[in-house]
Amino acid sequence: MAANALKTPEEAVARVAYLSSDVVVSVQQSLSGASAYSTKLAELASSKTTGALSQTPEIQTVRQNADPLLSVYQPARSGKIVSVTTTSNTLISSIPHLYKLINYPVVIHVSMQPNEYPDYSEITSIRQTGVILLQSESTQEAQDMAVAAHGLALKSGKAVVHFFAASRQTEVAVEDAALLERVLDRAAAHGINDSTVDSENLYADDGVQAKTTVLGNVTPAAPLSGVATPIGAASSTGSSAPSTVGDSTQASSVTSISSVDVPVSAREVTSEDVFKYVNHIFAEIKAVTGREYNVFEYTGPAHAEHALFVFGSTTQLFRDVLKNAGSGEYDKVGVVSARLYRPWFGTQLPAAIPKSVTKIAVLEQIHRQTTRWGPLFLDLLTCLRTGPSVVGAPSVVAHKLGYINEETATQAFRGVVQNLRSATPVQNLSVGLENGPVATEAKPEQPGVESAYMKILDQLFGKRLHVANSLDRENAGISATVAASPEFGYGSLLARQEKRQALIAKAEKLTKSSDFALLTAELLSRWLLVAQDESKSADAADELIAQLEKDASASAKALLEEKNLLRKESSWLIGSDAWAYDLGNSGVHHVVASGKNVNMLIIDSTPYSQRAAEDAARRKKDIGLYAMNFGNAYVASVAVYSSYTQVLHAMMEADKFDGPSVVLAYLPYNKEDDSALTVMQETKKAVDIGYWPLYRYDPFGEEKGGENFVLESERIKKELKDFLARENHLTQLVKKNPAFAANLDASYGKEVRQQQKRNAKDAFAKLLDGLSGPPLTVLFASDGGSAENLSKKLARRGKARGLKTLVMSMEDYPIEDLSSEENLVLITATAGQGELPMNGRAFWDAIKDANDLDLSNVNFSVFGLGDSHYWPRKQDKIYYNKPAKDLHKRLADIGAKTLIDLGLGDDQDPDGYQTAYGPWESQLWKALGVDNVEGLPDEPAPITNEDIKAASNFLRGTIVEGLADQSTGALSASDCQLTKFHGTYMQDDRDIRDERKAQGLEPAYSFMIRCRLPGGVATSKQWIQMDDISDAFGNHTMKLTTRQTFQFHGVVKNNLRNSMRAINKALMTTIAACGDVNRNVMCSSLPAQSAFHDQVQACAKIISDHLIPNTTAYHEIWLQDENDKKVQVAGDAIVDHEPLYGPTYLPRKFKITIAVPPHNDTDVYAHDIGLIAIKGDDGNLAGFNVLIGGGMGVTHNNKKTYPRTGSHIGFATPAQIAQVCEKIMLVQRDHGDRKDRKHARLKYTVDDLGVEVYKQKVEELLGWKLAEQRPFHFDSNIDTFGWLKDENGMNHFTFFIENGRIEDTPEFQMKTGLRAIAQVHKGEFRLTGNQHLILSNVADADLPAMKDLMAKYKLDNYNYTGLRLSSSACVAFPTCGLAMAESERYLPVLISKVEGVLEEQGLRHDSIVMRMTGCPNGCARPWLAEIAFVGKAFGAYNMYLGGGYHGQRLNKLYRSSIKEEEILSIVRPMFKRYALEREEGERFGDFCIRVGIIKPTTEGKTFHDDVADVEDDE
Repeated sequence: MAANALKTPEEAVARVAYLSSDVVVSVQQSLSGASAYSTKLAELASSKTTGALSQTPEIQTVRQNADPLLSVYQPARSGKIVSVTTTSNTLISSIPHLYKLINYPVVIHVSMQPNEYPDYSEITSIRQTGVILLQSESTQEAQDMAVAAHGLALKSGKAVVHFFAASRQTEVAVEDAALLERVLDRAAAHGINDSTVDSENLYADDGVQAKTTVLGNVTPAAPLSGVATPIGAASSTGSSAPSTVGDSTQASSVTSISSVDVPVSAREVTSEDVFKYVNHIFAEIKAVTGREYNVFEYTGPAHAEHALFVFGSTTQLFRDVLKNAGSGEYDKVGVVSARLYRPWFGTQLPAAIPKSVTKIAVLEQIHRQTTRWGPLFLDLLTCLRTGPSVVGAPSVVAHKLGYINEETATQAFRGVVQNLRSATPVQNLSVGLENGPVATEAKPEQPGVESAYMKILDQLFGKRLHVANSLDRENAGISATVAASPEFGYGSLLARQEKRQALIAKAEKLTKSSDFALLTAELLSRWLLVAQDESKSADAADELIAQLEKDASASAKALLEEKNLLRKESSWLIGSDAWAYDLGNSGVHHVVASGKNVNMLIIDSTPYSQRAAEDAARRKKDIGLYAMNFGNAYVASVAVYSSYTQVLHAMMEADKFDGPSVVLAYLPYNKEDDSALTVMQETKKAVDIGYWPLYRYDPFGEEKGGENFVLESERIKKELKDFLARENHLTQLVKKNPAFAANLDASYGKEVRQQQKRNAKDAFAKLLDGLSGPPLTVLFASDGGSAENLSKKLARRGKARGLKTLVMSMEDYPIEDLSSEENLVLITATAGQGELPMNGRAFWDAIKDANDLDLSNVNFSVFGLGDSHYWPRKQDKIYYNKPAKDLHKRLADIGAKTLIDLGLGDDQDPDGYQTAYGPWESQLWKALGVDNVEGLPDEPAPITNEDIKAASNFLRGTIVEGLADQSTGALSASDCQLTKFHGTYMQDDRDIRDERKAQGLEPAYSFMIRCRLPGGVATSKQWIQMDDISDAFGNHTMKLTTRQTFQFHGVVKNNLRNSMRAINKALMTTIAACGDVNRNVMCSSLPAQSAFHDQVQACAKIISDHLIPNTTAYHEIWLQDENDKKVQVAGDAIVDHEPLYGPTYLPRKFKITIAVPPHNDTDVYAHDIGLIAIKGDDGNLAGFNVLIGGGMGVTHNNKKTYPRTGSHIGFATPAQIAQVCEKIMLVQRDHGDRKDRKHARLKYTVDDLGVEVYKQKVEELLGWKLAEQRPFHFDSNIDTFGWLKDENGMNHFTFFIENGRIEDTPEFQMKTGLRAIAQVHKGEFRLTGNQHLILSNVADADLPAMKDLMAKYKLDNYNYTGLRLSSSACVAFPTCGLAMAESERYLPVLISKVEGVLEEQGLRHDSIVMRMTGCPNGCARPWLAEIAFVGKAFGAYNMYLGGGYHGQRLNKLYRSSIKEEEILSIVRPMFKRYALEREEGERFGDFCIRVGIIKPTTEGKTFHDDVADVEDDE
């Protein structure tokens, strides 16, 4: 068989469906696993195989439990030719749709299930829907009937279900192209494509009728079903080949009417038409392939007396028995089957079988027959025992067809024949095994993240929880599909409630008896008193069960049999969004309408990005709105990946509500194995835009002293808004939150966005009317701002030359105006893997496949910004400036004329992109005829950070005015530079940035706030206050940063002041936590040396206070009392004078850290100033070795930027150290580069001046010389986890806080647990430089209680791999505006994928320092890690190796722009090699250098030298 042979019926069918359709709906059990069809469909789609009727068919994947036939309506109504590939499991639930789809040319291919022994009752159940039913059994038959089904659907305009058994699998060649050409009616296909149906109705048919054209005044013949006369004579040869019914070659053809005036009319397609069409198609198949098919197919002798009519998957087995039988054994026995099961052409059957047949055995493969006589038996009885054929008609004998295989087929055949030959055959005789091979029923698959909601239910209700329709619950004799339905669960819950009432009644009787041996009536009575109380009944039940187990009486045993009912259960039904498509059929209506105390948790899994907004048929009904309209139900809409706390509140309230409760839980996923990160991103989009609003609704809330409706997200859908208006709650909400009204009226349609584009361009066009020069439109696609700034500069220069210039982003440009442009310039950066930036992709999508754009009058030019070194590998060179090249080629291809040649700017040129841009711009002006314009004005110099600082009035700027501006959630760009000095950065949520832009909304702006916390020490009270701030003003999480402090995210502008005040109230501050000043001073946490730590920590505090800015702007802006007056945290107000910093502060940020040997847990070499604490002979702090010039920030592929480790310059005592730090900072203030911020850090100043010169300048300012450095030794730069006891006898525990994120999840209530600890802890908390947390100073007496509390919240667990314990990541997405790739959210996932290798190689406990950042700015100090990944583009990272385990040596580039698959292929074997070849005590970074994997980096200036991933210049 050829290499492209088709091995299964599903493969053969999938291929035909793909080639014969515009849209293929691929139904899968789960989206993460392939179906028997989907692999072949994916293969065809990926190879862009052209269809027989359409260019590239669309594949739509739908989950089996998501009402898949809903996906058929929209494309079918849009004139698309649709097919479906599915299994028989979907048929019963799809019956309502089949009735409505019968007059659409839809083909549904159905693989009968279970494979080994299919149940054909699924087919008989749909026989009355009106669909055409074709069947096949082998792979070859399935291929041929698939072709026939598509040809028949096109010809008749009717829906066809092609069902086939997959048990007989033989390889076949691909279908004959000539067969498709002859069978598929192209004219009919074009007619379908040209017709559309304007309907969104799901509850009645569309009024569509399948019609055929009639020539002349012809009266349609009566339908053939059951009573029509045959069209052709039957063959009665003695051959075993199937006989022929209805020879299509006898059908008269239509005479040419070119010269005859014959009336043409249309009528509905009848069963007679179907009969004619199917026979014609069978004739075509025979003509092309030689294989013969007929409506009824008979095998056997022409003089047979007995026949077996088989309806099941064993027809061919019986034919084989007949064929291989010995002479004389079955000479008078034949086998019959129906190729076309519906319409039922019963009158054709007598012609298909020999007239000598006197008895027919009907064998029906139906697993559970609910009536005495099977459907096929009744069909045959009707057509053979009625009408003209009744005289001499054969008698019909029913048989139940069980499981038969090749070994048992002969025996089964013999049994049937023997029964027929008897004088009185037994009716309903069973043939074969009643039960076939045990088939594992495919349960509806749950996504890996779906357990989140179940875990919350378990946490809240524990032993009280009862899920009636759980997928893992045993329900004897009931299918998983039925058991998971709301009707089943509802019924079982009612039964369980009645059972509990009976138990209570029994207990009441027993209190009056003496049937117990030990149990007292008083104990039973105590339980009865609280039996209906959720919490009290649980405690009473535990006590009662303990006593019952000791009691040996029969009554005690009887109660114990029902012990699960002693607790007042929290009863739940768990459902999916499949329930939302038809609320009546799904059972949701019955539960809500019942008024019973039943809780429903309905998990909606439709991703917002795939919400099928254009397909009305796939829109689910809003169960929440539906339930609220009843007025008797508690309703909540929640999303665990948006607000964990809200989920808790909703579930607890639902449990307490006396009546039906509906909790709608959002859990969007594309595939069941989607990561939590993907689910979270989809959730955020849906909640932010209002697609999935968060709310809680209690119809009796006001009666309880609260509110009926509580909105917990910013936006709600229009339908919900209308409901609230009717309920008169909207007015109350608007009064409480005036901004809410505007949000309610926001429009989210793409039409609004299009209109915004139009209005913006039209308004700008009016401004240009007064100019006389030719027009110039400049469009840009920019991600970092360079392309945008360059475009705006070009537009300004064009305007100065007299051109009518218009400049805007590509995504804001109305594409319909493109053809009317005269001169067009496009400037684009390069993003990702050679892609356009996000704000250019919509423009590209609009033009790349457009065939209706006429650009013959458009002159254009393109300039691209790229980096030729960004993709070092030769095979990746194509990505260099690819967006610009693609735009240039596409515009030329569709007719635009080139103004000047394509310009490509390269960051590697001497002046960066400007090297190529200057000549390109000059050519542009020349081409436009404006190159010799005189009197051009001088361009203003760009505003720099130095200008902003100088004009800020000591960091005030216009921050106060910006905070008061309620029209936006943002601050101005200049103020955002200044707020950094105050400890806050403006950010926006990048997960939802594009979606908000598409909806015409500004980005979801919020602010990050960072505290200034010298040494990272906080009291328990401060911890609780920080926890409160994160909940009240932030995103309910805290970040412990690599700078040893607290960081809050998600603080909106209106909450900035309140947040700052709350932080200051906690005796912390945020001033100078960011900005061009000295930032938070770090200090080793040192849990084992508390006394020494106190001395070092005191120095850190002195240095921090000494170098803090003096401006009073911070207090004026953020700290005010009720009289709007300044409030000072300590002391009187001071005048605005910056003796250390001056009005422009420092050239760049400035960082100081202290390390205490042997632990370099603060990465002392990575900071502007690194201080190494030296212990004296007396055990006290002697002083500090001083390092200068460390720094981490780098720009990708800019070799002028590099990381650097600090250089030793001497030693200073504790009394001197603050002055030393000051003078080092002042030399940087006066000599640092203020023109180029990428060259402004202290490390570059040190290298520019030289270490000795810099040291000399410091000593000149000090007036004395530094002492010689003292000896020290470092062992590591990681934290020590678990319990340690210090020299004072106090205990310290280091928690593992992965990447510093403090939050609650369904799996781990970390934030709640740490708060509980803080409420009882008498010591302090120490934040570490590795983003972990130390519980410090726990007395021995408090140790047991503290350990119990930690165990309760799983906070005592640090049993992780050494790699994970030694890892660290920056925040990156979604909040950091500089991130190019994921970091904090991805590093744990990556580690999980390599830990298996560590386990296998015995490296589980080996510490390997791995760090990840989303960009090269180095917040997690990746350049010192033994192995590091630095974001290059979304999903792509540069990999670095060879850093020193003690943090003393920089690493070096090993691979560039690699994605996960390549990362794993590198890391896994590398760890294996390390395990096998390392020397005793050798660290991973040292190993990589010793064996030659990477070369060492000896100093910062050699960081880019000798990299492993060398640049290929060919």
